[in-house]
Amino acid sequence: MKRILIMLTTMALVFGFVLPNVTMADKVIDEKLGVPIVVYGANLSETELDSVRKSLEVDQEAEVEEIYVDGRDLVKYIPDGDSNARMYSSAKITRLDAGKGLTIKIVTDENITQVTSDMYGNAMLTAGIEDAVVEIAAPKKVTGHSALVGIYKAYEVTGEVLDTERTDVANDELNLATKFANDSGVDSDQVTELLTEIKKEIANKKPATKEEVEKIVSEQLDKLKIELSDADRQLLIDLMDKIRNLDIDFGKLSEQLTDLSSKIKDKLGEIDPSFWAKVQSFFENLMDSVKSWFN
Repeated sequence: MKRILIMLTTMALVFGFVLPNVTMADKVIDEKLGVPIVVYGANLSETELDSVRKSLEVDQEAEVEEIYVDGRDLVKYIPDGDSNARMYSSAKITRLDAGKGLTIKIVTDENITQVTSDMYGNAMLTAGIEDAVVEIAAPKKVTGHSALVGIYKAYEVTGEVLDTERTDVANDELNLATKFANDSGVDSDQVTELLTEIKKEIANKKPATKEEVEKIVSEQLDKLKIELSDADRQLLIDLMDKIRNLDIDFGKLSEQLTDLSSKIKDKLGEIDPSFWAKVQSFFENLMDSVKSWFN
């Protein structure tokens, strides 16, 4: 029993001192891609700002760049937007190396009431945003639409230039997705699947006319057994025809749309595989020792 207690104490010391050093390692400033950018809705109160900073774990970063988004930014990226719109939803954007794709996480699920992570991902890729970890938060219940404008602004702060035609269409896409999910009775996951599959078909078939786009839309609605009103069906056709005419690499887009929400990474960082090999070896030796006590 004394030996067992000694071994348990040793284990406690190992996991009390070794594990925190691995998982709580200091954040490193990325000198190639830049620090994370946190964009706040301009209408947040000081108390709400503190809440958002906590939700986005801003204090856990080595360094961040903080900016604000307001109605003037809205009309820049969405020409028919309302310059007096109130902005609350906020986001933290961390750039990744090319080819890493998008990872979207809504950290305050209870407060983003209409837009899902996959809806954000779909719209962002339409707008031309890729290879980033995007975390979204709001201090109170909001639809979540203004976060997309903030993401646009944050992305351009890194030196990228977005095509406003694409951002405008991406906003139309987000609005239509939330309309289908909230007003037309279509499950939000089905909405995402529908938009994704139509885009993939556009990439594969390269329709040359609006009539061909309409055929693709009809086929996917039938395939997924989704029923829309004639008016909503026409809105979807019009949207996809706009997307067809954008300068988009649909092959690349199709690859990036695959299971965005499953790619959320542990924010504590990836643990070195050799650490787990050492842990396994530790327990194997421990089991051998325990067995020897009873022999």
